[in-house]
This record gives sequence, C-alpha cells and structure tokens, in this order.
Amino acid sequence: MDQKTAAITLTDVAEAAGVGESTVSRVLRNHGSFSQKTRARVMEAVERLGYVPNRIAGALASTGNPLVAIVVPSLSNIVFADLLSGITRTLETRQRQAVFAVTDYDPEKEEALVAAVLAWRPAAVMLVGLEHTEGTRRMLRASGCRIVELMDIDGEPLDIAVGFSHVAAGRETAERLIAAGRRRIAYVGHDLERDRRSAKRFNGFVEGLGAQGLSLAAVEICHAPSSVGAGKAGLAALLRRHGDIDAVYFSNDDMALGGYFHCLGTGLSVPERLAIIGFNALDICRHTPQPIASVLTPRIEIGMRAAELFLSDAPAQSLDLGFTLITGGTLSATTG
Repeated sequence: MDQKTAAITLTDVAEAAGVGESTVSRVLRNHGSFSQKTRARVMEAVERLGYVPNRIAGALASTGNPLVAIVVPSLSNIVFADLLSGITRTLETRQRQAVFAVTDYDPEKEEALVAAVLAWRPAAVMLVGLEHTEGTRRMLRASGCRIVELMDIDGEPLDIAVGFSHVAAGRETAERLIAAGRRRIAYVGHDLERDRRSAKRFNGFVEGLGAQGLSLAAVEICHAPSSVGAGKAGLAALLRRHGDIDAVYFSNDDMALGGYFHCLGTGLSVPERLAIIGFNALDICRHTPQPIASVLTPRIEIGMRAAELFLSDAPAQSLDLGFTLITGGTLSATTG
C-alpha cells in the first residue's frame, strides 16, 4: 500500500548530525562560523536523509528571492524555446532561478498564472507581449518586482520592454512583395484575436499595401493555433476561392511551411506562379528545397538582453532589437 512520505526537515538533519538547527542553517548557507568537522557531519546527514533545503524561504529571509517567473504563450513553438534559452543562459550567470508558465495564448489564463507566480514573490516577472487583462496589469503594477515584457515594442510597457515592431515587420513585408512585382496578394493566418502580435503584423501589412494603392485580394483565417497543417489547409481553401492570387503572406513560418507543402503536393510553381513569405525564419524553413522567404527575429538576443537589463537594475525603457527580412527562394520578381 502506497503512503505519502513525510518531508525531511531541517530539524531531522540537525538531530541526525547531533547539532543545532542554526548550525545546519549556517552550513547550508555557507555563512557564519562552523568547523570543517561540523560541516562534514551536517553534509553527511543531508546526503543520507536526502534533505532538500527550502531555498525560497532562505532567500526571502536573507538576500532576496532568486526566482524569475517567465510566462510564455507556448512551449511547442521553437520561437519561445529560443527566447527561454537566451533568458536562462543569462540568468544562470547570476545564480537566478527561472520558473515557467504557459498561457496557451489565453489572457484569462495568463492572469491566473501571474497571480500564482506573484505569490512566490519573484524578483522579476517576464511576459511575452504588451497586451494583458486589466487584472494582470493591476497585479503587476502592485507587485513591487521588475516587469519585463518581451518580443514587442508596439505599445506602452509597464516597466522594461525588449523586442521589435510587429507593425513595421508587416509593413516591410508588404513593401517587399510589391517590389517583387506582386499585385494579387493574399493573407493566410491563425487566430488574430488570441495572438495579438500576429494581429499587429497583419495590420502593418495592410497599411503597407494601402500605402502603395493596393488592398488584400483575399484573407483566410484559421480560428485555431498556428500549425503546418493549418497553413496547408488554409492555402488550399484560399486558392479554391481565389485562384488568381500571385503571393501569400503567412502569419508565421509554421503556416508558411504548410502552404509550401501544399504547393509541392499540387505542382503549383513557387515562386513563378505563387510567392510565399512567412515570419520568424525558423531553421527548418531555411532547409526546404526552396528556402522560404521570411522575417528573421532575434529571439535569443531578446532573451539575453532582457535578462541583462533586469540583472543590472536598468531603468524602465523600450529596447528595439529590430528584424531582418530574408528573401529566400520562395519570393522573386515576376517574369513577363
């Protein structure tokens, strides 16, 4: 019959080592006076009992909480894995502990998760994007910790923001397609209500077309998270209704890869018949038979710079790290 094992406490370690609890605490924190013989007895008891110190309680009682809470929309998207890599490798240089929470692009879930992580009194909370519920914003303002918003600068940050302009990225994408001779331009994307950064890119794209006297020839929105399958199905549905389009802007590279697979499967010539461009410049899209045109975003650098600003106690600011449009093999000027 399984029974829950009682947690080993500081008191248990002290009794096993034959010393006082304060001595165990000094040894584990490596602070204060104790002999090497005493240290050896305490550490032997710790190892034998399998004791894990309560670092949170110790930190709150001494030099401050080492925890940094990071709230991201997804862990299935390599974009956020890159972002987390940049953050954690920088935090580790200063012995900061990262904890993660995933919102699934749900603002109400983000609010609940922010409330949960703030209960641990972290040194900082890092979130993706600038749009939050009023409840989330209220809690963050009242938290007393540093707030770092990531991957977006199109708006007013609560404290520190590190990223790039999604509006500008959408606008520049439109300009590049027009410069390549495309005029019947369509959009295939995922849920713009939940993914506000994609919505900003979409709005910038429409603005960019309008500045050149054009409008979108067609739009296909998948009301679900982005995926390769959604991109493939989305392009197929769009082409059934609008067979004369000559270029498609996809909300991100997952969707663009699916669209490219549809073209391969149906024999639709890319880029001669149809130009394709995505967003994020994922590594897999650089290694398709024709590298997919996209926008390269500095995700690892964003994570690193964001962590550096927090660790250096930098003043409130908005830091633009820009983006790079990569033409790729799926975008070229039309012939004839």
